[in-house]
Amino acid sequence: MRIIKNADVRRNEILDAAEELFDLNGFDATTISAIIEKAGIARGTVYYHFKSKEDVLDALIERHCERLLKEADQIAADTSLPVMERLLQTLMAMNGDKGGAPSVITQQMHRPQNALMHQKTHQTMLEAIPPILMRMIEDGIKEGLFHTPYPYESLEMIVAHVNTVFDDYSEKLMGKELLNRIKAFIFNLERIFGAEPGSFDSVAVLFHTGGGADE
Repeated sequence: MRIIKNADVRRNEILDAAEELFDLNGFDATTISAIIEKAGIARGTVYYHFKSKEDVLDALIERHCERLLKEADQIAADTSLPVMERLLQTLMAMNGDKGGAPSVITQQMHRPQNALMHQKTHQTMLEAIPPILMRMIEDGIKEGLFHTPYPYESLEMIVAHVNTVFDDYSEKLMGKELLNRIKAFIFNLERIFGAEPGSFDSVAVLFHTGGGADE
C-alpha cells in the first residue's frame, strides 16, 4: 500500500537529506540527484517543492533561523532563571555554530555569490532578535540591573553591530585584534544598558575566546 505523506513532511525529508549531504560533501559537490536518492523520493517530488539546489539551500537557511529563534524564545521565556543567565543562554541558543566549527549553512552564507541570501538572513535576525531579548532587558530594568531610556533601539543597534563586526568580518579578526573588539563590545554594552562594570563579561564565551574579557 502506497503511503501518502503530508507535503510539509515530504519537504522536511528533502531538507534533512540535503543538509546531511551538504555537511558531508559540501554544497558544490552535492547534486539534486544525490538528494533525491538520499531522500528516497521521486525527482518530480523534489521539483514540486524546490526549483533548484539553491532553492533548497535557501529553505535550509530559513528553517535553520526558525529553529534557532524558537529555541532562544523558549529560553527567554523561562523566568525561573536569573536575568543575566537567561540572557546569556538565549544568546548562545542563537549561535548556529555550536561547538565553534562553522556549519555548512554558515559557510554557504558567507560565500560572495550568496551575498543576497546573507543579507536576507541578517534582516530576518535584525527583526526577530530584539523582541526576544527585550523580555530580559525589561526584567533587568525592573530589577535595577539596567538603566536605559531606549532599550529596544539599543538592542537593534547591538544586533546590527554584531552582524557586521563579529559575523561579516569574523574571519579577518585574529588574536589581540579580536580580543580588543570583544572588550570594546562588552565595555559599550555596559554603558548602553547602564549596567555595572563586569555585568556582561560572560558574553565573551559567545566568541569562543576560551576566557573572559580581561584575559
